[in-house]
Amino acid sequence: MMIIICPGIHKPELTESFISECLSNNIAKTMVFPGQGVLSLSGPHILQFLGDRFKNPSDSPIVFISFSAGVVGAIAAAWNWQILGGQVKAFIAIDGWGVPLWGNFPIHRLSHDYFTHWSSLLLGSGHNNFYAEPAVDHLSMWRSPQTVQGWWVDSSNEDSPQQMRLTAAEFLHLLVKRYE
Repeated sequence: MMIIICPGIHKPELTESFISECLSNNIAKTMVFPGQGVLSLSGPHILQFLGDRFKNPSDSPIVFISFSAGVVGAIAAAWNWQILGGQVKAFIAIDGWGVPLWGNFPIHRLSHDYFTHWSSLLLGSGHNNFYAEPAVDHLSMWRSPQTVQGWWVDSSNEDSPQQMRLTAAEFLHLLVKRYE
């Protein structure tokens, strides 16, 4: 399995911090889409990045982890990667507020506050999501997820959703382990 990181529009040091805090202990290989600025929004550029690294899309199952503006480009790349024969094991959107997320692969959202969590669910998500409580600023979700306390919400049973208290980093670690 390969983890593809699709950052937003921010300083690269924040992505380095995210990887060291959340993914340094994982077995899976990690690649970061190198596009800066508005290229984060570009599904075709992310897809080209994947095509340059995997000559055959079915060679490696992928987990996308995207942040903020990077969610826009990453979801478009994920859909197209599947069309080309690739396997998307999961799609994880961190603070991708306002971005519609649908696909025939597992989707998870992490949000910096309850309002973002609630309003984003209207645009699609999976059953296992996370929101920060207390609320944090947007960049904290990427810069220091190990300090963001919140709730894992499993809504697979709509009549009685389950919640568990943990950090954003712990939630991400559990998701990545699930798809390894």
